[in-house]
Formats: sequence, C-alpha cells, structure tokens
Amino acid sequence: MARKLANPNEGELVVLEHESRVLRDNALGDPHVRKLPVWLPPQYSRVRGKKRFPVLYDLVGYTGSGWSHVAWKNFEENLPERAARLIHDRKMGPCILVFPDCFTALGGNQYINSSAIGRYADYLTRELIPFVDREFRTLAGRDHRGCFGKSSGGYGAIIHAMKYAKYWGAIADHSGDAYFDFVYLADWPNTLNELAKYRQPAPKTGKYRAKANLKPGHDDGRVRRFLEHIWNKTKPSGTDVHCLMNLCMAATYDPSPSAPNGFKLPFDLETGERIEARWRKWLQHDPVQLVSKYRKELKSMKGIYIDCGWRDQYHIHYGCRQLSRQLTRAGISHRYEEFDGTHSGVDYRMDVSLPFLYRALK
Repeated sequence: MARKLANPNEGELVVLEHESRVLRDNALGDPHVRKLPVWLPPQYSRVRGKKRFPVLYDLVGYTGSGWSHVAWKNFEENLPERAARLIHDRKMGPCILVFPDCFTALGGNQYINSSAIGRYADYLTRELIPFVDREFRTLAGRDHRGCFGKSSGGYGAIIHAMKYAKYWGAIADHSGDAYFDFVYLADWPNTLNELAKYRQPAPKTGKYRAKANLKPGHDDGRVRRFLEHIWNKTKPSGTDVHCLMNLCMAATYDPSPSAPNGFKLPFDLETGERIEARWRKWLQHDPVQLVSKYRKELKSMKGIYIDCGWRDQYHIHYGCRQLSRQLTRAGISHRYEEFDGTHSGVDYRMDVSLPFLYRALK
C-alpha cells in the first residue's frame, strides 16, 4: 500500500455547467443540464496570455461519471493528482483534462448515439468539445485533442478513433470491450435468470407452460418490471447491476423505438436461445469487426494506445489481442501492452497512457 503524499503543484479544478441540446428529451429522461469538471495544470495560471494547451477527455467506465475521477481517494491519487505528479516529474507536459458526466438511468453508456439512451457521441463531439474550446485556452484542433478511458470508456475511445476520427488525434483504450462473443455472451444466462424473477405469471412447480405470442427480442413485461424495481431500490445488488449492464448494452447496440423499452434483446427470454438477427446488430459495434472498415480513420491517428490485464475477468484481453493483431495486419501503428492484473484497480496504468497521449498531441 503506497503512502499518499501531498502535492504542492495541484493545478485547479474548475466546474462549469453545460446545457445540452442533443440530450434534451432523451428516452430515459436523464438530465440534459450537467456539471462539467475541468482540470487546469499549474502552468495554466502561471503562463498568461496566448499560451494554449492540449486537451484530454476522460471517458469513465460503466456505472461511473467524470466526477468519480476527480473525487478524493484513500491511499491513491485521483486523476488530477496523478496528472499533476506526472507533469511535475517531467514524465509529460501540461495539458487540460476534461471529465464528462455521461451517467444514465441504465448505469452508463458506450459513448455512441442510441435512440434508447441518448446521443452521447454527439454530446461529446458536437457540444462539449466546442464548449471547452470556447471556455479555455486549448489547442483547438484534433491533432492536439485526445480521449482515453477504461472498460466502457476504453471502448468509447477506440470507437471514437474509428467513427469520429475528425475530432481526436490520439486515444488510449484500457481494457475496452472487444470480441463480444467472449465479453458479453457468458453473462447472459445470469441475466435471464434474474429477469425470470419478474415474469408474470410466475413459474410454478409442475408442467412447464410456455408463454404464447412472445415476439423474438421483445420484452414481455419482465424487463420493464426489473427496471422499475431497480430505479426504486435503495441499494442495488451486484447481480442487479450486472443485469442492468447487459440491458444497457442491448439499448446501446440494438435500439428500436418501436420495441418495448426502446430496444431489443439478443436472447429468447424463455428458452435462452440466441436470436441471431439481434446478435448481428451487436457485432456491428464490436471493435474487432470494424478495423478494416475504418482503416483510413485509424491510420490518421497520431497515437493509439491499448492495454489489458491478462487476468481480466471479462476475458477482454482476448479481444484486445485480436484488435492489436488486426491493427498490425492493416498497417496501423499502435502500442499494445499487457500486465499482470484483472479488470479492476488498473488506474495506475494511466502512468503509461497519459504521457503517451501527451507526446502524441503536444
């Protein structure tokens, strides 16, 4: 356990309020007016005038918010403290850090647009980027702007390098969702079992009675009852959160305004059979399926950093290995590292990724 030391070169945390047009009237009824923490390095106030700085956007993982990375942490550094130390030790130069709040009633999102959740890709690229560039002395061009994140945030970073490359010059992907056949499929039986608790009528001992007229991929009411239960529960359990996460992914990858709850499901709620047409919708968002399609955009990146622990409990290291191999075959420059760790407690890896991004974007 490391001793936490005071840092005399902390920089300044500024909190702005932003009113979003693209998030107004989102399907979940989530707030469209949100606070935006922005960290300014110590050099920002020391050097007046025309001095401008690169900008890094922090995309947090599922159930997180940008606020979680600026909050006090016991025995560890929060992200501003980490950046201040790296700058003070000359591991990287000064840059501005932005901490978007993209939390939703489904526990988060994947930083892409979804009619079932909200237009969070547009929120980042069309609203927050110009807003930050107006408010601060940024180097306001994609060659000096990057994004990074872990888990869902890592997924968001690599997807933005593909689909929104005109906004970003470099990205860092820590343990980002990839190879969906490994990442998501194994947990769906648990999700179906959890949703079965909200089936009506409830199952009874004896002859199984199949539900009639259950449309493939559609909720029969149990998903809605589960969601209402979670939204009214004081403290969701770990099982609740994992079930909610899979529903969030369904709302992200297969939104359908005409379906109950605004999205479709990849499995039959009664038999557990995978619905191939629905699963194909998911795979259209899998990074390992998209490298060749977005080869030009990925090659335009000034830096791509990817890492993952080889004991990741969601098996994401296999997807990261595939992603790295495909990037190599496509002639796309990148840096891929593995480490002895799981999916949890990996913020220390930013000691590697943040200097990497700064060097690419300075």
